[in-house]
Amino acid sequence: MSLEYNTQRPHLTLREYGRNVQNLVKHLKATDDKEKRNKYAALIVELMKMINPEFSKDASEYTQKVWDDLFIISKFDLDVESPFPIPESTILDRKPDRMRYQANEIKFRHYGRNIEILISNAIALEDPEEKEAAIVAIGKLMKSFYLTWNRDNIEDEQVLKNIKQLSKDQLDIDIEKVKANGLFDSSERKERSFDNNRGQHQGQNQNRNRNSNNKGGKRNFSNKRRRNNN
Repeated sequence: MSLEYNTQRPHLTLREYGRNVQNLVKHLKATDDKEKRNKYAALIVELMKMINPEFSKDASEYTQKVWDDLFIISKFDLDVESPFPIPESTILDRKPDRMRYQANEIKFRHYGRNIEILISNAIALEDPEEKEAAIVAIGKLMKSFYLTWNRDNIEDEQVLKNIKQLSKDQLDIDIEKVKANGLFDSSERKERSFDNNRGQHQGQNQNRNRNSNNKGGKRNFSNKRRRNNN
């Protein structure tokens, strides 16, 4: 019995289907009866779907891909009736389209490009109330994004200044109204401020309790010393 190594076998065209499928396609090409070829081709396609479960969906695009792979394995030399257009051999040399990147750069990277898109949409609004609500929503987002990368808070004046810069002075809001009502304050900043205040109160209460305990200790010690002297 002689051993057969993979290096001595014919090259696999599509490795994901294995050598058995390639041998079946070779046998299919040698079948003289066209009706049998059509029947066997459909069976091989179903087998290829089973080998790759991601192609077992009913969507026609997946089925077409498997049929295209069948013709690729046969070196485009297979006379069967396909439910899809038979691909040309040039598809193997076709290169993917070059990825196109946006040329414009982000002005404030810590805010991201989505903020610029939101500002462009806000500029297009005609209703003054809707535009003001959009500015408030954008200001809250910008503050929350800033807090993600910085420990210090950003002032409302700076947020509004950035909005005006990004909108080229087409968006504006009364800064006093913003500060008085905390319109730009995000929930994260409010929670942080609440936690800080709570921590300060707890620290003050602990100091107050510690001082009262120290006072009590001194009073008890003096009473004890007085009793010993008597």
